[in-house]
Amino acid sequence: MSELLLDAVDLTKHYGSVEALRGASFQARAGEVTALIGDNGAGKSTLVKCLSGAEQPTSGKILLDGTEVHLDSPTTARRLGIETVYQDLAVAPELDPAANLFLGREIHRKGILGKLGMLDKAEMRRQAVEEFQRLGVTLQSTDVPIGSLSGGQRQSVAVARSVVWASKVVFMDEPTAALGVVQRERVLDVIKKVRDKGIAVVLISHNMPEVLSVADRVEVLRLGKRVARFTGSDTKLEDLVAAMTGALVQEEAA
Repeated sequence: MSELLLDAVDLTKHYGSVEALRGASFQARAGEVTALIGDNGAGKSTLVKCLSGAEQPTSGKILLDGTEVHLDSPTTARRLGIETVYQDLAVAPELDPAANLFLGREIHRKGILGKLGMLDKAEMRRQAVEEFQRLGVTLQSTDVPIGSLSGGQRQSVAVARSVVWASKVVFMDEPTAALGVVQRERVLDVIKKVRDKGIAVVLISHNMPEVLSVADRVEVLRLGKRVARFTGSDTKLEDLVAAMTGALVQEEAA
């Protein structure tokens, strides 16, 4: 069995009188794609926010590599090797792919020019091309604003940016939403390459066939709590639907 990297135990999250999470647990392992699924309002977004530092749980604990951690901000999560690809991409459309890859982590030129704030654009472009090739990301051009690229290419850059900087876990929130068939397959191929690097990939998706095609494991949330866990290769679509709707509950997963 793969190494357990991320282990969330009995997380709760209250917004006033509203309970978004009611003792939710979740696990992600190295070199695997774990899908997190559930109907609208199941608590998926809240759980991901807690596990990526955007929100803090009201109670429960989060362990990374077996050590309890307190993710008090996305910056803390990133420092610990946890990155997130959001559904809205969060790319800078006016910048080229290399600049987006190094956004917030720019390389400065050496010497006095670097101290004056000048960027080493050539080195960033060289490293970006190398990383894109390693991940199998094909771009029509690396010298144009990313806003002029196709949706699949923009999403691939967003995925690559998180992967380059992640050492432990990458959360991918609906990474293929609004993409065409060819573009979707391209992003899924990148996800598989990320998994093969030994990183734990967490895929949040409403697309059940997509989940079954790429996930090694599936965890199901319902009403703020994990209600079922499946091994991807042994799972049928009707099993996922039944767990999401409450027709199937694996008590040991609760």
